[in-house]
Amino acid sequence: MAFSATTELHQEHQKKIKEVFTEVGKVVVGQEYMVNRLLAGLFTNGHILLEGVPGLAKTLTISTLARVLHLDFQRIQFTPDLLPADLVGTMIYNQKEGKFEVKKGPIFANIILADEINRSPAKVQSALLEAMQEKQVTIGETTFTLDKPFLVLATQNPVDQEGTYPLPEAQVDRFMMKVFVDYPTKDQELEIMRRISNMQFDYQVNTVLTKEDIFSIRKEVNKVKISESLEKYIIELVSATRKPKEYKLDHEAQYIQFGASPRASINLNLASKAVAYFDGRDYVLPEDIKEIALDVMNHRILLNYEAEADNVRTADIVKVLLSKIPISK
Repeated sequence: MAFSATTELHQEHQKKIKEVFTEVGKVVVGQEYMVNRLLAGLFTNGHILLEGVPGLAKTLTISTLARVLHLDFQRIQFTPDLLPADLVGTMIYNQKEGKFEVKKGPIFANIILADEINRSPAKVQSALLEAMQEKQVTIGETTFTLDKPFLVLATQNPVDQEGTYPLPEAQVDRFMMKVFVDYPTKDQELEIMRRISNMQFDYQVNTVLTKEDIFSIRKEVNKVKISESLEKYIIELVSATRKPKEYKLDHEAQYIQFGASPRASINLNLASKAVAYFDGRDYVLPEDIKEIALDVMNHRILLNYEAEADNVRTADIVKVLLSKIPISK
């Protein structure tokens, strides 16, 4: 069954979302998976953590998406000497006027790319994460509300970890999803190589969605229905990460140090609605939850040293959960 409220507006939004992928594809080869997850975060008001080796077009994809959506974009390169004031802004003294004035920082934009967020110390990370949670920042004695939509896309490099400041689990948990960005396929890499070698740098893209469209799509995603049995299924999945032995997951229990937080349940619900919406449905299927489960939970399940020694990854744990936890009637 298609979207029950099949209005002209809804059909127009579905068409425009497809056009977003087309426009981004003019600049970026592949990475449809990453774009899908970025849009899911945008339409459900959730921030995204991207992890992948350098050279996978993470920055280019995000900046191109911002242009296609006609949103203000700021890229902030996190470095060890970065200060919170460099992020949120500060008070500067105006000699001519004889008073202090507010100088806003780069965080006052719609899409923030926090590049290599683990390169900066905790006080800078905390300033960003506070803005993510509260949607506001305080400079001096004045509190400023951030523009809407406000989306933080942070990147981490999984290699070269010397001198980095890993995000604490409580702060990582604030991200709706942690998306692993993989290498392109051979055919995609061939196309990338040809474009660059032929000096094809025509990065002209068309604006597809407006802010009004984004807010309207958010309302439509929010109207996607999820049955009580699937709501309980989400709770069971998350609960199994905390008390795996109660679910007869004795083998997996030896590797899990801490299970997922309640934010996992909330974000599984929201993200599965976005997946259903992209598929043109106004109801969630079990497959939608399973499709999004890894991205929502892989940074919320903390594994111990035994898992590292046995080369067990979070993805392995989530795969077992999805295969063994039944959907209640």
